[in-house]
Amino acid sequence: MQMEIKPIKTPADHTAALSEIDGLMSAELGTPDGDRLDVLATLVEAYESKHFPMELPNPIDAIKFRMEQKGLTPKDLQPMIGRLNRVYEILSGTRPLTLAMIWRLHEGLGIPAECLIKQPAALAP
Repeated sequence: MQMEIKPIKTPADHTAALSEIDGLMSAELGTPDGDRLDVLATLVEAYESKHFPMELPNPIDAIKFRMEQKGLTPKDLQPMIGRLNRVYEILSGTRPLTLAMIWRLHEGLGIPAECLIKQPAALAP
């Protein structure tokens, strides 16, 4: 028996929705089960973003993570940041990102701009 789809308001609702999603993971798109999975996933995402907000990562950590994901070296960042010594200054945190660098990193690596403009904790008021 399928649960009635309703807003997720409590931890118990959240657990029940996750359990049902787990059982629907192999559902095909465009089927009733696929549609149910889509709706439940949307409800869970809304609940989790409200109750378990995730803080954006530090810009340098985000750059290093994307470099690791894509198998990039500091030299690969030169078109976005500048000379290699500048890349190392950015990656070590000794030089801040400029607006132009932020834009090129966003475009080139797909890192969300709001993450790249986040002020490092050491500089935050």
